[in-house]
Amino acid sequence: MNSKPKAGNGTRISDQVTDRILARIASGEWGLGHRLPGERQLAETMGVSRVSIRAALQSLKTQGLLDAVQGGGTRVIATSAAMDPGMLELVRVNRDNLHDLAEIRAILEAWAVGRAALNRSEADLADLARIMAATEADMAGGAHKSENDVCFHLAIAKASGSGIYLHIMAVIRGILHQMVDYHRYQLFPSHEDDRIILGQHRAIFEAVKAKDPAAAEAAMRAHLGFVLTRYSRQAL
Repeated sequence: MNSKPKAGNGTRISDQVTDRILARIASGEWGLGHRLPGERQLAETMGVSRVSIRAALQSLKTQGLLDAVQGGGTRVIATSAAMDPGMLELVRVNRDNLHDLAEIRAILEAWAVGRAALNRSEADLADLARIMAATEADMAGGAHKSENDVCFHLAIAKASGSGIYLHIMAVIRGILHQMVDYHRYQLFPSHEDDRIILGQHRAIFEAVKAKDPAAAEAAMRAHLGFVLTRYSRQAL
């Protein structure tokens, strides 16, 4: 991985670096949430200048694949597949498709959280605990409440250790944001709803912390079953 790219056929070095970073994301080596090495380390590893690294990272941020980390650095927030707008359009033209996606999520996320309970690291637990604390603080302050909800489910995906599941979550990341916005501001707008959902997330977290896959799966099913029940009521 440390051979130096050579410019040719009009291709800029930064474009070649972009392709190499994309390849590592697509392979699952740098999965969703992964923090990339610093610019200096990337430049040394790839045998290019920091200017080329910086240009490649900026290009990938513009595409919505990378994001800056508070305090410095860059992390993966999506794969190239997430740029496909097809699913967003399906939901836009027919709200029933959002219910279908919620049902599919209930199946997939129950599987993923069971894997997370078995595979989670101390760093994964720390991420989940931080998200839980941020959720409580935002709820108390009346701040936007869907971002931490999305982060919680993405952190479960990362803790599962499954490259395939991480890829699936990357594909639906855009619609997941829209779905959670709809949930938290239309389906579940009240403070009591906030309290219930926080309690459900806490039950999931505690089961993952205890490395109890059966309890984690049951907690996730209860959480997303609660969502599906509200969908059914809305349809009446």
